[in-house]
Amino acid sequence: MIEADRIIKIDIENEMKSAYIDYSMSVIVSRALPDVRDGLKPVHRRVLFGMNEMGNTSDKPHKKSANCVGEVMGKYHPHGDSSIYGTVVRLAQPWAMRYCLVDGHGNFGSVDGDGAAAMRYTEVRLARLGEEMLSDIDSDTVDFQPNYDNSRQEPVVLPTRFPNLLVNGASGIAVGMATNMPTHNLAESVNACIAYLEQPEIDIPELMKYIPAPDFPTGGTIYGYNGVKEAYETGRGRILIRAKAEIEAEDNHENIIVTEIPYNVNKAELISYIADLVTEKKLDGIADINDESNYKGMRIVIKLKSDANSNVVLNKLYKMTQMQASFSVNNVALVNGRPKTLNLKELISEFVAHRHEVVIRRTKFDLRKAQERAHILEGLIIASQNIDEVIKIIRAAADTNEARERLKERFALTDPQTAAIVEMRLRQLTGLEQDKLQADYEALEKEIARLELILSDDSVCRAVIRDELIEIRDKYSEPRRTDIDYTAGDFNAEDFYADDDMIITISHRGYIKRTQLSEFRAQNRGGVGAKGSDTRDEDFIEHIYPASMHNYMLFFTQKGRCYWLKVYEIPEGAKNSKGRAIQNMLNIEPDDAIKAFICTKNLGDEEFVNTHNLVFATKKGVIKKTSLKAYSRPRAKGVNAIIIREGDELLSVEMTDGNSEILMANRNGRAIRFHESKVREMGRMSTGVRGMALDGDNDEVVGLICMPADTINNVMVLSERGYGKRTALDVDVEVDGNTERVPVYRITNRGGKGVRTMNITERTGKLVAIVSVNDGNDLVIINKSGITLRIHVSDIKVQGRATQGVRIINLDKRGDSIASVCCVDSDPEEEVTEVEAQDELLEDLIDDTTVEEIDEIEEIDDEETSASDDESEE
Repeated sequence: MIEADRIIKIDIENEMKSAYIDYSMSVIVSRALPDVRDGLKPVHRRVLFGMNEMGNTSDKPHKKSANCVGEVMGKYHPHGDSSIYGTVVRLAQPWAMRYCLVDGHGNFGSVDGDGAAAMRYTEVRLARLGEEMLSDIDSDTVDFQPNYDNSRQEPVVLPTRFPNLLVNGASGIAVGMATNMPTHNLAESVNACIAYLEQPEIDIPELMKYIPAPDFPTGGTIYGYNGVKEAYETGRGRILIRAKAEIEAEDNHENIIVTEIPYNVNKAELISYIADLVTEKKLDGIADINDESNYKGMRIVIKLKSDANSNVVLNKLYKMTQMQASFSVNNVALVNGRPKTLNLKELISEFVAHRHEVVIRRTKFDLRKAQERAHILEGLIIASQNIDEVIKIIRAAADTNEARERLKERFALTDPQTAAIVEMRLRQLTGLEQDKLQADYEALEKEIARLELILSDDSVCRAVIRDELIEIRDKYSEPRRTDIDYTAGDFNAEDFYADDDMIITISHRGYIKRTQLSEFRAQNRGGVGAKGSDTRDEDFIEHIYPASMHNYMLFFTQKGRCYWLKVYEIPEGAKNSKGRAIQNMLNIEPDDAIKAFICTKNLGDEEFVNTHNLVFATKKGVIKKTSLKAYSRPRAKGVNAIIIREGDELLSVEMTDGNSEILMANRNGRAIRFHESKVREMGRMSTGVRGMALDGDNDEVVGLICMPADTINNVMVLSERGYGKRTALDVDVEVDGNTERVPVYRITNRGGKGVRTMNITERTGKLVAIVSVNDGNDLVIINKSGITLRIHVSDIKVQGRATQGVRIINLDKRGDSIASVCCVDSDPEEEVTEVEAQDELLEDLIDDTTVEEIDEIEEIDDEETSASDDESEE
């Protein structure tokens, strides 16, 4: 035959496809995926079966692991010894298996990732629960198949007495698919199986009352329940697991004590990673970390710095390290030799079906054995009743076969019966033994009836399965190790930031940052201030607002758009840093700028947003009132907050409770006061109405304040040259011996020019700000050169409405002017820096204003202003 005739031409595509499919099925069925019935892969099954066959059981001494590995490798699993020993090691690791199936003696590794000692040094035997996996295997309960060389038989599946796939879980990567199943508590799993036995129509939510969640061998806390619910309902889900940690106080600092970590997390690597984060300054507040774990349990001590917030550090550890890890559930197992994704009910039903088959096969096996024994006993009883004749026949027979044939003919016996009679011992001829034969036969009759009832009545069979499950539960049950935090939801960023007070600063060119309020130290009135921010050339701090870290900040632009941010989303910067461009954080148009903000924690509170309003004011004197509810649904791209007319821009936004007094002030030192009920409520997409009439085209509104009913606050006004004063909104005066409350700022309708609020001169410059203050506040002033001054409001005298005020900040030597003014709460523990006073008292009016003086001021106002009640609504 020539060489060419020996070459077979084939299609390479078909050959590759066929070969790869064969390989894939081999990996899926014979290596990587567990069987849904016993929860074991072939190598696990062969290890347990091999140890049982060699007598390496829990009631005998341990044997060398090498002996076990050699037995399994030589008879059942013809692969490398390392893979077999790796399986033995995992089955004996209490941090990997919820219930160990192998009892190991020696070094089997650690939760730190240390490897086990070589198999020549360690010893193993079957654990008691491991033996339950093989219970009744000799009673024809499962099918057997030839081993790799056809020299012996091995089981296709083990007749396990508990749902091992649920209890110990499984993980494996096949070809094109993978499995990752969590561990569960034995008692909970058995209770769920019993509930299914009693009510096969039970649904998954009902089953979850028995199995609330996985139970991991390393403990921890399941954080949130949605992932568990999804995994049980669909077979796939993501479960968050958190380490268990407590905060302990020690001397002048606190320690975080970690006693349990998430499943499959390497403790040594976790500690090393935390140390690296601290070294790289990515994690603040940690002074030291030590591993104090011993044979009693795990204990990781994280020592905190004295000024660290322990809750914030702990939450950052959860976010940045594997102290919070996820377990991706993928319940893929072999069902009738084919991979399938299973939900909780399907996992339980498949196990119960397997257990039902095992009990039926075992019952048939036991019934057959009992019937065979009863048949023998019937022959022995007949022989004992005719013992003389039987002995005579046997003695007369030439050999055993002849004796058996004669007995068969004489008493109508079968071959097994005659064989038993011939081999009967002389002691069975006694009367006591004859009575025992009868008793044994009657007991067998009852046992046969019981076994037949199991086979004929399904409810009795289910009762047997239930009783055996209860026996396993009572014998091996343990308390849960993994806690469940039902209240926890998805990731909440607020958990990682303390609710500290902040100062939000925004520069003229749109740079924003948040700074700790404590960085702005207090000074006496008249101080020169401290450098507040390094800004670019021709840039200066224009807006400054107080807030806390968990506040929602609603940003309003001069074009009338509204945007949302959490304060912690704003980048933190030192007092002298420039911050970050706000255009990079919000979707603001290049020619737009932030002009106002509202700070609240209650956007999700339906009652709060329905009872509070936002009041808008523009530079041209337009005012608008809209319910806060219209702005309670944050959107990434923002929404229109107010329609701005051409040539106008948004100036200020205030939040009210529906019963506030509104004051607006203009650059010429006038202010108008009216109740917010004078402004009707409008929607988001509206322009507003006239709030204040201006003094010509060059005039504009400088600010808006809202004073709640029964407020103790005063009206604070400041001019661009650094002068300012406080004025009471109302005063108590003596009239005919009676004390009456008289308004200092006359209450009018909206739309008028208002009354004088400050005596504007060349020295004071134009009015730049109006704010609501009290003695418990500090005033933070930033001028256009970036200089910051913080003074106590209580240091500023309460004066009359038409006065010029006192010097608040000394600007004469700089030729500077005030850019922005902000009112914040005073810090009583804050150090007050003594600075040489430079105040120059220009006007010093007495605090007690008489009725005559108020009337005189109002007469001047009436001469200089004319009320205009014409409304301009849109």
